[in-house]
Amino acid sequence: MAAPDQSMSARIAAGNPVVARWLVAIAVMASATMELVDTSAVNVSLPYIAGNLSATIDEATWVLTSYLVSNAIVLPLGGWLANYFGRKRLLMIAVSGFTISSILCGLAPSLSLLVFFRVLQGATGGVLQPVTRAILLETFPREERGQAMAFWGVGIVVAPIIAPVLGGWLTTQYSWRWIFFLNLPVSILALILVEMLIFDPPYIYRRSSKVDYWGMGMLAIGIAAFQVMLDKGQEADWFGSHLIVLLAVIAAVGLIAFVIWELNTNDPIVHFYLFRDRTFSSGTCLSVILGVVLFGSVVLVPLLMQTLLGFPAVTAGLWSCPRGVLTLFLMPVAGILIGRRWDMRALLCFGLLLSAFGVYLFSHLNLNAGPWNFLWPQIVMGAGLPFAFVPLATITVDRIASEEMGYATSLLGLARNLGSSFGISVITALVARRTQLHQVRLVADMAKQPSVMASASRALRYYLFHHGEGLASTGHHALVQIYALVLREASLMGYLDGFRVLALLFVIAAPLPWIMQKPKFKSHPD
Repeated sequence: MAAPDQSMSARIAAGNPVVARWLVAIAVMASATMELVDTSAVNVSLPYIAGNLSATIDEATWVLTSYLVSNAIVLPLGGWLANYFGRKRLLMIAVSGFTISSILCGLAPSLSLLVFFRVLQGATGGVLQPVTRAILLETFPREERGQAMAFWGVGIVVAPIIAPVLGGWLTTQYSWRWIFFLNLPVSILALILVEMLIFDPPYIYRRSSKVDYWGMGMLAIGIAAFQVMLDKGQEADWFGSHLIVLLAVIAAVGLIAFVIWELNTNDPIVHFYLFRDRTFSSGTCLSVILGVVLFGSVVLVPLLMQTLLGFPAVTAGLWSCPRGVLTLFLMPVAGILIGRRWDMRALLCFGLLLSAFGVYLFSHLNLNAGPWNFLWPQIVMGAGLPFAFVPLATITVDRIASEEMGYATSLLGLARNLGSSFGISVITALVARRTQLHQVRLVADMAKQPSVMASASRALRYYLFHHGEGLASTGHHALVQIYALVLREASLMGYLDGFRVLALLFVIAAPLPWIMQKPKFKSHPD
């Protein structure tokens, strides 16, 4: 295949460059957001999918696991696949494949077929984020990348927050199948814009015909084992399960062997040497932490509202939206500040600390909290996230050459993906363990004060007796209610510990931006 004679920036410069750039941004934004909305919306529909397809909830969770595994395997291959097939062709194939597999998911008559189609959906969706991000970064000059990343970040950060509400509404009002059919109009728009506006730069075609099958095999085995371990760890009691231990060993051996192989092969599919740049390596580390905290908090807030405070699922979803709405409005502000040469390291540090404070505010909730008590923590975190995400997405690849951009964005996509999976798995495990610990401590404290326990029991027995309870059963029912109160209090304390740990992660990460090198922009941008 002959390489085109013009670079992407040259093709865009023909005509109105500003309009063309933002049309490209819309094209890649539609492609990336489609995948994120679909992924996040499916989470809330698992009980409905299980009931409709005559499966248990545990069996239905493979709808999520299968997608995450295939998605994680393909993510680091995005740069290599773009060089092998051509970036535009790969994007067209990915959008088309994701849409076709989504329709097949919506039509699936059984759980086994749905899981199979989700594997295809994850494989085609895995290249969307790294490829669209690489295209966007190359389309805009370095001085305008902050604004481009702000636009791209609207979908990346806001979609996981808004999508569960949309998914819950579609599922309850219509059917879970409509979550998958929703992709069709968005994909048609994306395909039209990609065909009209995206052009491959010449270096995309400088590729080797050799395919690293050994590297792909080790990557697939290692990532698959690691992803299944994270997804099923809490359910299987983590390392108390022989299966989880086996998966951990397979993941460790597979991934270590993959890294060694890639560092010594002539045609690597993943360019690990990019980590020699301290800005890129620090940014990748921060991407993992951002994924952990963002998705960990996205899981904890609705769970707390529904399981302990008794809020309906729709209410819990709606009161998770203020964070996304504020993030949506402040993303352009972060992009403008970067365009005006504000130090991205300072903005990133500020965003991390403000987001940490927002997460920490969740740790002051109690069992009498109402929806409005969730508003201020959501607002503070929503105000901090744009100033964390936009500078991070911009400065991390600032020193990466255009020829390596696809490989760099693939690694960043994998970091964010693993961070989100790790965050969800570890934070739910932490909450469960801390709940058990607090339960033991509360019971021990009550045992040290028998007079208080006896007084509470008498008061409850008196209340139950005067509300129609038989005298013989009041003692047993009083103890049951006291124990239920202890469990609720212990669960709340476990959730609050989880929020404190997430906030601490952001605080610990706050100094990392200062390891990065400050970008040097031209006085007059191109």
